[in-house]
Amino acid sequence: MSSAFQTGLFSGGPVGLFWGWNIVSIFMLLIALSLAEICSAYPTMGGLYFWVCKMKPDLPFLGFGTGWLYTIALVFTGTSGNLSVALYLASLAEVGTGRILTRVEIAAIAWGVNIASGIMNTIGTKGIGRMSSFNVWWTLGGTFVLVITLLVKAPVKNTASFVFTDLENFTGWENKGFVVLLGFLQAVYTLEGCETAAQVAEEAVRAEWLAPIAVVGSIVGSWLVGLVYMLALLFSIQSVSSVQGTAYAIPIAQLYKDAVGERLTLMCITVIMLAQFMAAVTAFTASSRLFYALARDNAFPFKSQFMALNRFQAPYWGVWLSVLVGCIISCAYIGSAIAFNAILSSAAISVMLGYLQPIIIRVFWPAALTIRGPFHLGRYSWAINFASFAFTIFICILFILPTAHPVTSLNMNYAVVAVGGCMLLVLLMWVFWGRTRFSGPVFTRAELERREEKDAVVEKEE
Repeated sequence: MSSAFQTGLFSGGPVGLFWGWNIVSIFMLLIALSLAEICSAYPTMGGLYFWVCKMKPDLPFLGFGTGWLYTIALVFTGTSGNLSVALYLASLAEVGTGRILTRVEIAAIAWGVNIASGIMNTIGTKGIGRMSSFNVWWTLGGTFVLVITLLVKAPVKNTASFVFTDLENFTGWENKGFVVLLGFLQAVYTLEGCETAAQVAEEAVRAEWLAPIAVVGSIVGSWLVGLVYMLALLFSIQSVSSVQGTAYAIPIAQLYKDAVGERLTLMCITVIMLAQFMAAVTAFTASSRLFYALARDNAFPFKSQFMALNRFQAPYWGVWLSVLVGCIISCAYIGSAIAFNAILSSAAISVMLGYLQPIIIRVFWPAALTIRGPFHLGRYSWAINFASFAFTIFICILFILPTAHPVTSLNMNYAVVAVGGCMLLVLLMWVFWGRTRFSGPVFTRAELERREEKDAVVEKEE
């Protein structure tokens, strides 16, 4: 939430942040319910890519597109996370020393953070899972510390009227409703990722129950914890204009400095930064695994390279391709600081496009889900899937629209270029490669044995 907080604060202010958070949370919960229903039917199938291929094997393009779009989404997510870490590091230096870093220096820090993520994913594979679990508790504990610090130390507490009704607009657009909608980016970017809970829970016994519950529970938990943190921020913010006009690399550093002072700001930003870094590392972990899966399934050339594992069992080609793309994307920050928002938008849109594929199948081919898992939406299934479909389309269109007026080359929302270019690349890869070579997941013998072991354990429990 902290990394994208400024997008909502400057586009709608407190009223947009509070009500936008709750509105988006409701629709993200509907998406989670849609995905959880599929997850319950295929609890050991690994995620969006595998679910789509399983439900519509007669339309391999859907599976191909899902695999590639979701892989791109994970690269964007890891890149945006690592750039956020660079902005936090820069802000720590700026708050501590008083010297404002240049965009080139911040981009160089982002390259270093991307490379650090790559090194961890190359030689630290055994610790990634433990780090991910630790990050859950770090985030929960850190949020508690941040909330208490803000509420205790802020010299002035805002009124309920300010928190729930004040509208701020630094976009140049006159339509207040549109301005508030632009601020939805903060909520969508923060709440995405519920599907990863299924990949963790699939290792457990009774995964057909635990995995979908984990998917839904992750959204509910994020909604409630995020709401508490947001209210603490909104009641503690001393001046919206001060945050908007800050020279610090990331605006929330100014909010903390105004509210809790310099020393506590350094502590709070460090807590946020570490959580963000661990999340970014796991995003590159997931993207490298998907590169491996796509290579295995003949979804692109260089199969032998991207299926190669080092002695730490890491698909290092996928890891370092993610790092390379992350470093290239981070260069956009040199041209304009607003590129950070475009990268956030690109990450959010790409993930939503990944969600869209299985939901499209559930809306237009509801009978494609041939197995009914224990977690089922019953007669509300189609309505929930359609609402999820409509919201996903709406968000994908909203986040490519200009965020500032008048539109110039410096403030243009380049997410439309980034995401559009990626979609064109996926289409060309299908036409010239995947159309004749890709037919769906092709599991290795070791993977099949692991899945058979899971199924045997489930049957024994039943």
